[in-house]
Amino acid sequence: MTQKPDAARQTPKENNPALSHIMMQNIRTIVDLRQSAAHKRGLQERLADTITAFSGRMLFVYVHIAWFTAWVVLNTGRFGLPPFDPFPYGLLTMIVSLEAIFLSTFVLISQNRLSEEAERRSDLDLQMDLLTEHELTRALLMLDAIQEKMGIENDTDPELAELEQEIKPEDVLAEIERLQQLSRERKNAAVPPLSN
Repeated sequence: MTQKPDAARQTPKENNPALSHIMMQNIRTIVDLRQSAAHKRGLQERLADTITAFSGRMLFVYVHIAWFTAWVVLNTGRFGLPPFDPFPYGLLTMIVSLEAIFLSTFVLISQNRLSEEAERRSDLDLQMDLLTEHELTRALLMLDAIQEKMGIENDTDPELAELEQEIKPEDVLAEIERLQQLSRERKNAAVPPLSN
């Protein structure tokens, strides 16, 4: 019995009959690309991602509840310890403010990195969409040529003729901008000016 070349590479979990071989290959490629991007992160980015990930969990909230409760209780003076930060807890307020500043910076660093990754994926999607558009247009033109060569009457549907035309992305973007501008102008015209 001969074995398929990729069968050796597939683990039992990957051998999903509901998904085609190409789909499984695409999934592996996406996972590999994400892992590669994760390994390329520098120490600072990893630190920011780790802190952001921790601060986005309920454990972070529970730690702060315990910390604030202990802080307040210890500063009542009931346990034989002199209050080191009496009410209104100025030291605690300063520490929490500094924590908020650093935490928001770490979140922004992580969001910037994720935004850059999303932009790269969006660029890839656009490239693939443009390639697909070009290939489909070429396929329609080839089908027309085959029909003509075989003497089959060509369909006179105007929509089909439009589909056979090459679409330029800059034209699509210009039309989107034009319609958005028109929509803004209509919205501004509908709002009456404020009277003094």
